[in-house]
Parts: sequence; C-alpha cells; structure tokens
Amino acid sequence: MTREEVFEKLNEVFRDVFDDESITVNDATTADDIEDWDSLEHINLVVAVERCFGIKFTMGEVTGMKNVGQMADIILERIK
Repeated sequence: MTREEVFEKLNEVFRDVFDDESITVNDATTADDIEDWDSLEHINLVVAVERCFGIKFTMGEVTGMKNVGQMADIILERIK
C-alpha cells in the first residue's frame, strides 16, 4: 500500500469519526486543525484507524503521535 492510499483511507476514517465530509488530512494535520478532535474523539479515532488497517498502536505510539503524518508512518511500517 502506498502512502497516498493510506491517506485516502485515513480521510475516510476521519470523515466518518468526525461526521464531516469536508475533512481532508495531510502530514501536518493535528487535533488543532479539526474542530471536534478532543481526547474522547481521539480514542474513537485511534480505534477506527486500527480497525481500518488491521493494526494495533502501542500506548507510546498513541501518545507520541504529533500529527497525521506520524500516524501514516506507523501504519506503513505495520502493513509491510
């Protein structure tokens, strides 16, 4: 799977979790960029991403992610 394909799937997940079809994420997207992205929605988002890609993030990865680009990097590592 390419990085572009990962972002296509991430866009679908973000749009579903936040119920906003206008969301388009990129490497630099953070919680500050999406209005309803709070700590509770973060948990929902992580679970939805894990389900979508069939992976599990470690607690260190979840707390260490600074932006969506880092999330994509971890996903790409896991699905190789």
